[in-house]
This record gives sequence, structure tokens and C-alpha cells, in this order.
Amino acid sequence: MHPVDTLLINFNPSQMVVLNMAMAFLMFSVALDVLPSDFKRVAEFPKSVALGIVVQYLVFPVLTLGIIYLFNPPVSMALGMVLVSMCPSGNMTNFLTHYARANVALSVTLNAIIILSCTVVTPAGFMFWSKFVPGADALRKSFEISFFDMALIIVQLIIIPLLLGMFLHQRFKPLVERIKPWVQRIALLLFFTILLLALLGNRDNLMTYLGFAFVIVAVHNAVALGTGYTLARFFKLPENDARTLAFESGVHNTALGLLLIFRFFNGLGGMALIAAWWGIWDLVTGMALAYYWRKKPTG
Repeated sequence: MHPVDTLLINFNPSQMVVLNMAMAFLMFSVALDVLPSDFKRVAEFPKSVALGIVVQYLVFPVLTLGIIYLFNPPVSMALGMVLVSMCPSGNMTNFLTHYARANVALSVTLNAIIILSCTVVTPAGFMFWSKFVPGADALRKSFEISFFDMALIIVQLIIIPLLLGMFLHQRFKPLVERIKPWVQRIALLLFFTILLLALLGNRDNLMTYLGFAFVIVAVHNAVALGTGYTLARFFKLPENDARTLAFESGVHNTALGLLLIFRFFNGLGGMALIAAWWGIWDLVTGMALAYYWRKKPTG
């Protein structure tokens, strides 16, 4: 067992309360851009929506296992990679899609579907795919992983804030339009607060192992971005849809991943390091790609 597999990041109860509140507020801010009618847009992009879901929840997890077998990272880091692959697309995807002049309507629809489905898919997918991580059995059995408990946490901190934000958006749209920019800025600040809380308390230990995480996260993220775009073009989707699927498959809500790690894995260092660095790196690559595409017409 690698030393990073035994490293734990301890959060006291008050810090966990902050994390929970930050996660709920993040999802509330996302919901201010979502309306029930967004779900009906599936009919406008059936092929793109279907491919986006398949890439997110099937293709990318399988490729994640391939990267794990190729690089053979410490087991805790491998489990972190699997968990990230099963986290829904990040709350930044709508912004990145808009900035890149891609298909925002498709992004909003995919986001809404994937976020709602993550209640079941994230815990079930992690429990299924993590069985195939070499040497993970002992580590998995050392933690109490309950599908019901994981699903309940996701309902409390993601689904309920999401539904509340959607309700307010529909009933009080003028008010929501006024407060939305500030709410979303505060939410972004809270997102980085989560990352800092995850790293600062154990920064000396984690910095020791950052080298293990840097390369593998870069490869993992590049595969995610490339898979969404490449498969979309392979299936002859429009360029705008292909760019959208790149962001949807390559930007993940690692704040949720971190919260699950602290709640169910006692802050297992290797998992937390992967999730936290992913949260930084996918924003770097996502912004760079959006900037490049913004200057490159789709027509």
C-alpha cells in the first residue's frame, strides 16, 4: 500500500457544516439558470443529449479504468479518479459553453438531466466501477459505503437546492435575474473555498504527493474533453454540439466529489487530492479551450 493510501484529511464538524452549506448554495446558483421547460428541449437535440449521457456515465468511466491500468496510480488516487468520473458535469459548463459560442441550450438541458440523475447514478456508478480498480477491495471494505446514505446526501445538497432555484426562477423571474449574477459569483467563491479547505489543513502532506496527481489528472481531463468532442464529430453532430459535449464530459462537479470523500471516506488523502486538483485543472483547461474556440468560427 502506498503512503498516500493511508493519508487522511480530517475535518471537524463545523468545517463539514460549511462544506455542506457551500455545496447546497452552489447547486442553488446553478438552478437559477434552469427552467422546467429546459427538460423539454431534449426533443430538439435527441442525438446530442443521448450521446452526452452515454459519454458521461459509460464511455468516460471505462476510459478512466483504462488510464488506471496504464498508469497504475496508488489505489486511493485510482478510487478518486473513478469518483470524479461519476460526478455530474460542473456548474461552470454553461458559462464555458456560452463563452465558446457553442450550444448553450444543449448544455443547460444536459446539465439539468445529469444533475437530477446523479442522485442514483453517482453512488451506483462509483460502487460498480470501483470494483474493477486493481487492489481496491481492502480499501473499499475499510469504509462504510452505503448507496442509500450517498443518495440521501445528494438529494439534500443537490436536488433540493436545484428544485428550489428552479421554482424561484419560474415564479419570480425578474427578481432572480437581478440577484443571479451576485449569487453565481458568491457560489464560485464558495467553490474555491471548498478546494482550499480541502488542501490547506494538510498542505504539507498533500504537496508531497502532488506530483503523483498532476500528470494523471492532466491526462484524465484531456481524455474527458477529447472524448466528448471526438465522439460527437464521429457521430456527425454539429460543431457547436461537439464543443458543448467536450465541456460536459470534461468539467466535473468535484466539489460534490470532495464532500462525498469527507463524508464517506474519512477524507482519504489520495481521493481528496485527485478531486481537489481536478477542480482546479478542469477550470484551467476549460477556460483555455473556451478562449480558443471563441476565436475560431464554427461555420
